[in-house]
Amino acid sequence: MKALRRGGGLLVAGTTSDAGKSVVTAGVCRWLARKGLKVAPFKAQNMSLNSFVTREGAEIGRAQAMQAAAARVEPSAAMNPVLLKPGGDRTSQVVLMGKPEGELSARSYHEDRQRKLLETVAGCLEELRATHDAVICEGAGSPAEINLRRNDIVNMGLARAAHLPVVVVGDIDRGGVFASFFGTTALLSPEDQALVCGYLVNKFRGDVALLQPGLEMLHRLTGRPSLGVLPHRHGLGIDEEDGLRLSLRGTVREASTAPPHGADVLRVAVLPVPLMSNFTDVDALAAEPGVVVRFCDRPEELADADLVVVPGTRGTVKALEWLRARGLADALARRAAEDRPVLGICGGYQVLGERIEDHVESRAGVVQGLELLPVRVRFAPGKTLARPAGTALGEPVEGYEIHHGVADVRGGEPFVTDGADGRPLDGCRVGPVWGTHWHGALESDAFRRAFLRRVASDAGRAFVPAPDTAFERLREEQLDRLGDLIEEHADTGALLRLIEEGPPGGLPFVPPGAP
Repeated sequence: MKALRRGGGLLVAGTTSDAGKSVVTAGVCRWLARKGLKVAPFKAQNMSLNSFVTREGAEIGRAQAMQAAAARVEPSAAMNPVLLKPGGDRTSQVVLMGKPEGELSARSYHEDRQRKLLETVAGCLEELRATHDAVICEGAGSPAEINLRRNDIVNMGLARAAHLPVVVVGDIDRGGVFASFFGTTALLSPEDQALVCGYLVNKFRGDVALLQPGLEMLHRLTGRPSLGVLPHRHGLGIDEEDGLRLSLRGTVREASTAPPHGADVLRVAVLPVPLMSNFTDVDALAAEPGVVVRFCDRPEELADADLVVVPGTRGTVKALEWLRARGLADALARRAAEDRPVLGICGGYQVLGERIEDHVESRAGVVQGLELLPVRVRFAPGKTLARPAGTALGEPVEGYEIHHGVADVRGGEPFVTDGADGRPLDGCRVGPVWGTHWHGALESDAFRRAFLRRVASDAGRAFVPAPDTAFERLREEQLDRLGDLIEEHADTGALLRLIEEGPPGGLPFVPPGAP
């Protein structure tokens, strides 16, 4: 196809959080990349406990890292210049250009700090537009959050600053999608409305012909066309930031439906600790045929689990309190005494240790851990951000680190070593209890298979990992399905015109509009 002029752009907004913005953005990136265009994702401001570390050591949202994979480019801090990591109901850690800047209350951020960040955000977008054929931006929440519009830097504030055409995505599976499209547009100012160019229906089930009268009426009422109806597809969620694409009392939705390779299945219970972060660590387990991954928050639900995973958390001390209050701490201690497998990742690793000294995150001082591993953790003001590699169970393993806690390991065996000289690199293991600060380690196929074989042996299960499960290949196939979704069900000609030419003139005003 003809190359676009350098610097084209599009903002994918949504009628609500979790309307499908992340998925549509990734799908558009993959579709354009398959056309031979150099494309980059961008999210000015992200609120997420699911984050990733770039090769230069910057922390960004995992959704943007996955969108970069969809675009077939290396993720960078410029793709997500502002990351907010909630630490409670009213405060978040502000990560600016990949580095932590401190904690702010929601009010302080929205009333003061946010507006000052527009220059940084606009500069990053300009940098990406100067070096790519197209930049596909993702909004946050809804562009019609009129209480936040004055200082907005991620929705219409960004679109206005960069003169970006805006496509609004609505989740029809929730109901009320036509009212949501109309209301979203009608609550915007005339200047903002001039950038809203069309609507994209997401998660539709049924006969599109039955939807057509509504789409035509919406067009007459707003003067803006439907740019496609995306059908509901299972297993298309990517590493999202605002909502869990799983049920906290059910099986991970992306769990494989393939039969086990051996005689038994392997049951994995994940504890949904408060402020759970990087729950995507268990995706690689769920991708294995015969591995059933469930989120469980009651001690009795762990009885038949072959492996219990304590995932990462932004509130290690709060997670400890939660585990004790629910009787899960005692259940984990019983498992360890019975030589039944437990895996702690990052914050989950820290709670398994002897004690935690925290004057940074919770400011609780010295707190007793679960004492299942001979590890003492001290929270440092600086954050460890790294992309390490090593050897575990005789296999190569890679991961990424995002933590303030510094582990002092006083016994046991290392989880990961340097393959060259056997020097300990990270983590600790005592019998069937394992702990590591490394996120993403289970995505290393050979290590994951070796780990599951060890878990199956300890659990007495006749489970055999499939020899050909390649997590990176499965992820690529998933991204290609997202690209297919856009190519087959969206008005790609209209999208290309918007990306290259910007918002068309003469779009009508929908009253009443915002002041």
